[in-house]
Amino acid sequence: MPKEQLELLKKESQNLENNFRQILFLIKQIDVLKALLRDMKDGMDNNHNWNTHGDPVEDLDHTEEVSNLVNYVLKKLREDQVKMADYALKSAGASIIEAGTSESYKNNKAKLYWHGIGFLNHEMPPDIILQPDVYPGKCWAFPGSQGHTLIKLATKIIPTAVTMEHISEKVSPSGNISSAPKEFSVYVRSYLNLSFRLGITKKCEGEEIFLGQFIYNKTGTTVQTFELQHAVSEYLLCVKLNIFSNWGHPKYTCLYRFRVHGTPGKHI
Repeated sequence: MPKEQLELLKKESQNLENNFRQILFLIKQIDVLKALLRDMKDGMDNNHNWNTHGDPVEDLDHTEEVSNLVNYVLKKLREDQVKMADYALKSAGASIIEAGTSESYKNNKAKLYWHGIGFLNHEMPPDIILQPDVYPGKCWAFPGSQGHTLIKLATKIIPTAVTMEHISEKVSPSGNISSAPKEFSVYVRSYLNLSFRLGITKKCEGEEIFLGQFIYNKTGTTVQTFELQHAVSEYLLCVKLNIFSNWGHPKYTCLYRFRVHGTPGKHI
């Protein structure tokens, strides 16, 4: 096949994959909204008062009922907001160091096939954890319950806290979040200048400094922030996340989003 046709076929395949991802995104968002509406309805049903005959008693103040509903929705919309800058955000310049990251979980069910040939792979790459859009299925999965990833931050900071995010059981297609990470630890590394024959290469290969070990509570809020247990005094660029266990899934662990917070250098 001529090179031009191969390039065209590759481009069309990429466009098809992007369109498919957008469709999946819309489907998942609809599922999230449906689950939220069910949750709201259940909350309203449970808030009804009942008389001694088992009949519902009409609320005298409908304004208060509407106000409670609005507050409930606002709470749902705000509960995943962390009021701290995320220096592990991909759009700000952060990236995954693949050499320091576990292999992704291989799942043939995530492929699309045409005439028996797999041509689209919808497994999420590790840097998906550095992006803000969180919905069911959009996570980085690695085999088993133990894995790690190395992150080059957007800029040097003195790290002070990290945030782990997962989806709620209410929006999980399986009805549970056993693949959520449980125990994890955080380290930082120096960003070294390494000299080679072809020049100087910068890598996250300095000595690891332990910052703390934590537990993500699957029954808590979907977004959980952890203050680091050990402080560092220098500005650092590389953060390593180690996952030690999950909440029971036998095949893989799924990481949706990981954020790093801290104090940037004065040049920022």
